[in-house]
Amino acid sequence: MAQWTSAVGAAQLARLLTSQQDRPAGPGTKRPPAYRALADGIRLLVLEGRVPVAARLPAERELALALSVSRTTVAAAYEALRAEGFLESRRGAGSWTAVPAGNPLPARGLEPLPPEALGSVIDLGTAALPAPEPWLTRAVQGALEELPPYAHTHGDYPAGLPALRSMIAERYTAHGIATMPEQIMVTTGAMGAIDAICHLFAGRGERIAVESPSYANILQLMREAGARLVPVAMAEGLTGWDVDRWRQVLREAAPRLAYVVADFHNPTGALADEDQRRRLVDAARSAGTVLVADETMSELWLDPDVEMPRPVCAFDPAGSTVITVGSASKAFWAGMRIGWVRAAPDVIRSLVAARAYADLGTPVLEQLAVNWLFGTGGWEQAVEVRRAQARENRDALVAAVRRELPDWEFEVPRGGLTLWVRTGGLSGSRLAEAGERVGVRVPSGPRFGVDGAFEGYVRLPFTVGGAVAEEAAVRLAAAARLVESGVSGGGDSARPFVA
Repeated sequence: MAQWTSAVGAAQLARLLTSQQDRPAGPGTKRPPAYRALADGIRLLVLEGRVPVAARLPAERELALALSVSRTTVAAAYEALRAEGFLESRRGAGSWTAVPAGNPLPARGLEPLPPEALGSVIDLGTAALPAPEPWLTRAVQGALEELPPYAHTHGDYPAGLPALRSMIAERYTAHGIATMPEQIMVTTGAMGAIDAICHLFAGRGERIAVESPSYANILQLMREAGARLVPVAMAEGLTGWDVDRWRQVLREAAPRLAYVVADFHNPTGALADEDQRRRLVDAARSAGTVLVADETMSELWLDPDVEMPRPVCAFDPAGSTVITVGSASKAFWAGMRIGWVRAAPDVIRSLVAARAYADLGTPVLEQLAVNWLFGTGGWEQAVEVRRAQARENRDALVAAVRRELPDWEFEVPRGGLTLWVRTGGLSGSRLAEAGERVGVRVPSGPRFGVDGAFEGYVRLPFTVGGAVAEEAAVRLAAAARLVESGVSGGGDSARPFVA
């Protein structure tokens, strides 16, 4: 019986391999044999999680044709991968990817490091800050005081606690977006909200338009749901969306859903202005596309003179086009797994009905804690502390990277939690791999794209400051030197395979 559980086609693998850009070899630099470069490229894709473990690879002849190389080159690369434990084969079943014994399985998203690893590795993989105290403790204490009446019930509230739904609706109304509790569903984080929306609106094989780049974990969630992702390039720098391009894609591809982060976009930090929001909603309405607006970063403006545009849903008064997703995870604490959906009442009813086959509801105690924060003013005080912390971290990280890596390019966002960095021609995937060796964990650009895009980028979150930010930049510079010298990986060279 075959040991592979998925397959990667020759054309797809060729695209992924040729996306691994790097600086051209300098004078006198010895290039590795073609088979070795190919083996290193495939190994790196497996370690990055962009080619999954137990994925069947193309036959030697097919891949050779796709890469315009000899079959002998592909055969030698496959043999090298088998010898290193990254490939297994059986006559009649083909060859499939593997990882050597003792190696951790590669992650396909951006999950935090286990606590025991934090002492030796600086984690720049997850854009999340420690809890703002004393507000977390106070919120939990307040929740415990409100818990007894709920403890006498079954505890399942598929739409969320009525008190919290009303509180969230009141907050939208206070911001000029008239909202009823019936338009709110409380979820287990923003990821739970978007997962529920995707399953309701975009079945397997449906198209979903996404920003390019976009949030890695959401892209992976959509892939796992069987969606066909349609990337739409962001405008240059921090200017937000290219709405003309969006209008063209929505008209020609007719995606069922579109997913956007208008407020301090993850990973670029861009902030879409009101005109862009209005025009995008109009384009989605004309195309019959449901627009999912992720507002998880909306309260994280870091500079005091930032003027926040109205929410995307403000430009959809009928409520037929925009579904809004919010969360406590970024603005307050990632450990507070409370998110919510704002949509038309009929959409909320459908989401609630579908939830019976998923998780039934969100934990009551955490809902009560968020409700306490909203009702007492604790939320505003905690978020102000969060902004100050993120601002300080941002400034420290920017200064350190500019000092240690002057060739790296970026624009400083005025909010959010992430810095999107062009790495001076180096491969982001190889930087990520080299970073593991020198004690800094950083996600490479391709995690935020579709089919190998953004190889020349990394994302740096504002999660560390002070001396730790300085040390992180020093370690990133060390990783860059490893990549430049060609020794970042386990093979003979860190240079990419280019057909």
